[in-house]
Amino acid sequence: MATPFPETPDIAIVGGGLVGSSLACALAGSGLSVVLVEAADSPQAPAGFDQRKLALAQRSLKALSGLGVLPKLAVPPTPIARIHVSRVGDFGRILLEATEFGHAGFGGVVLAQDLGHALARRVAELPAIRRLCPAEVVAYAPNATGAELRVRSPDGESRIQARCVVAADGTRSFLRQAAGIGTLEHDYGQTLFVCSLQAERASDGTAYERFSAQGPVALLPMAEGRYGSICAVDRAEADAVAAMPDEAYVEYLQSRFGWRAGRFLAAGARTRYPLVRVLAERLHAGPLLVMGNAAQTIHPIGAQGFNLGLRDALSLVKVLRESGIDGDLGRRYADSRREDRERTLAFSDGLARLTANPGLPMHLLRSLGLTLLGAAPDLASGLVSGAMGYRGQTVFEDVL
Repeated sequence: MATPFPETPDIAIVGGGLVGSSLACALAGSGLSVVLVEAADSPQAPAGFDQRKLALAQRSLKALSGLGVLPKLAVPPTPIARIHVSRVGDFGRILLEATEFGHAGFGGVVLAQDLGHALARRVAELPAIRRLCPAEVVAYAPNATGAELRVRSPDGESRIQARCVVAADGTRSFLRQAAGIGTLEHDYGQTLFVCSLQAERASDGTAYERFSAQGPVALLPMAEGRYGSICAVDRAEADAVAAMPDEAYVEYLQSRFGWRAGRFLAAGARTRYPLVRVLAERLHAGPLLVMGNAAQTIHPIGAQGFNLGLRDALSLVKVLRESGIDGDLGRRYADSRREDRERTLAFSDGLARLTANPGLPMHLLRSLGLTLLGAAPDLASGLVSGAMGYRGQTVFEDVL
């Protein structure tokens, strides 16, 4: 039989990934009691963090600095000084220089693994956060005073009664399903390959996005002059691309991207991910709130995923500070996320579909758009705002 947890926390966060851990850090000074349930083997070795490169918007960097996370990074973020956007077969290109808009950079690039470790180290310093790991939620039951979680760990099973439960447990969220929240899914029919890349010219702070009918190829500046690369391929070709020797993959990536960054010399270990958009139909159900990849797993085009999830977490903290935990918390949280979420999802999905369309009318429209935006920086101000994290309602200053 499951034993009662010795405390009754105000908030139980399920999932100690990037978003769940960020939320825990943001709640540390709120006066609320918080339990973070994580499947990792230990707080110092969080699960699910890998070699993906994350482009953090400037405002996300500011937030993580305010939460005390950035100083914990083993390698500081590599600044994004400019953004270069083009498409195979289209005229024109966009080149955005941060200094032309009065900024030192649009953001910075980190390894997901490094950010995960930094967050884990920060959480370990916060006495207000009780962390359970390894622990897995195996049952969820809402009740009159919140919800009860049944948690399985090496020591057996226990029950946690919490006033509010946050599902930050990933794309295939157990809690989201247990609460009866459906999803809308779209399979882009592509597989994303991720690896580090060494070119003959060291990275100069430029982030490249190169589109084609096959999918995007992107290079992100990394430490020591390297790049983080992503390459989307048609699902039917994914096994053949995965089987390529490193030298052949470097040549394939060069043929897809071109020569803007010079000759590619070597590629690191590749990982692959199916490109499927998964959107929760609702962001709340009773005492359960959904955020991060559990709320929306989106196309990586434009590097919006974690930045959006971080804004989920900080928006919830702002709502809690304004009105606390009550029966209307879920609606207030969902309302606070509506504008930002809708605009970011429309941007990400729309760009993915727009740039993949091979038709002549779309080719002409894209070429016109790239030419106009490339020639008139003032017209690109909206892109700059989005790239820096200023899309929809932003709440960082209110929370930190």
